[in-house]
Amino acid sequence: MTRIAAVTGGASGIGRGTTQRLLDDGWTVVALDRDGAGLAALRRDLGAAGDRLETLLCDVTSAESVAAAFRAIAERHGRLNGLVCSAGVLRIGALDAMAVEDFDQLFAVNVRGLWLSAREAMPLLKLAGAEGELARAVFLASISGIRHKIDSGAYAATKAAVIALTKVMAVECAPHKVLVNAVAPATVDTPMVRPHLSPGGNTRYRTSGTSPLGRIAEPADVAAVISFLLSKDAGYVNGTVIPVDGGTVAAFVPPGVQR
Repeated sequence: MTRIAAVTGGASGIGRGTTQRLLDDGWTVVALDRDGAGLAALRRDLGAAGDRLETLLCDVTSAESVAAAFRAIAERHGRLNGLVCSAGVLRIGALDAMAVEDFDQLFAVNVRGLWLSAREAMPLLKLAGAEGELARAVFLASISGIRHKIDSGAYAATKAAVIALTKVMAVECAPHKVLVNAVAPATVDTPMVRPHLSPGGNTRYRTSGTSPLGRIAEPADVAAVISFLLSKDAGYVNGTVIPVDGGTVAAFVPPGVQR
């Protein structure tokens, strides 16, 4: 039976990487994003998937837009087997100096937008669960929601909120056979982060480190873990937050230590 997944923020970064991975795994994927040009590029670049790749314009900050997108998915497919909430924004700044607009946008996208998407998707996931099919949701948290960083306090707060939503929703939805988990990446090479990594950018962004593995993550690293959480093999994994950080937060490495 065809497995249907919806991926918010599907036009770029981890969302795009996840869309590609799920298509490779044989899923039909509905990529949602407010970036029409990005969705067009996705269709062009992943066109080999044919009609297994669908795209929908969706602004997760708008309850009406989110409801319309999932209504369209319901009309076309009748159910969902997977939801990946990857849409997110990054704003940098000390908490005592951050603009109200930046603070509000972080929560509007990273928390409220995720919750709106999950709320609209859940009836479709419950239908799949009731039929004994896969029914999974994966949320994008962050290592910053576990180990906070200065100048990223508001962003960290949104990701801590995502972790709380993950755990509570996992327990609330378990009777309906819908499993809810989160991944918590460290720094990932995505279009959202890349400008902050440019020399001379002076954005005050601090990476989570290059990890003990000697590099930052690629979207495919995160997508691989998401693929597992959406799979049959993760049938007894629920309410977890899996760090995808190469061991970045496993132990502190003092400055200047040679390894």
